[in-house]
Amino acid sequence: MLNDLISDGLTRIRNASMRKLETTKLLYSKVVEATISILAAKGYIESFNIVEEGNKKFINVVLKYDEYGRSVINEIKRVSSPGRRVYQGKDDIKRFKNGYGTIIVSTSKGVMSGVDAHKAGVGGEILCTIW
Repeated sequence: MLNDLISDGLTRIRNASMRKLETTKLLYSKVVEATISILAAKGYIESFNIVEEGNKKFINVVLKYDEYGRSVINEIKRVSSPGRRVYQGKDDIKRFKNGYGTIIVSTSKGVMSGVDAHKAGVGGEILCTIW
């Protein structure tokens, strides 16, 4: 059984983009869905949809590539893990990679990007970074 669905999803996206696949399938959870929706809103992936197969749910992710066939995602990293949680306060959430990257934060108001969390004035657990 998988304990960390977020890191599994990020690893599947990373592996699929290295192999230049068009789509990949992730295991479903609400936090994974919220993370993927932020990636879609920021332009790191084309689109995603939720599929039910029997009694299980999956998220199909369509990856995005530039005009030269390179992946739009340069690096995607899990920061907090089940064994080592990483929290930051509202003042510590800064820009990532001089604004070229995105921090995804799990706050008391839901999962949001680092810029949105800073504007909302909330801190939380740093789920992952992407650029």
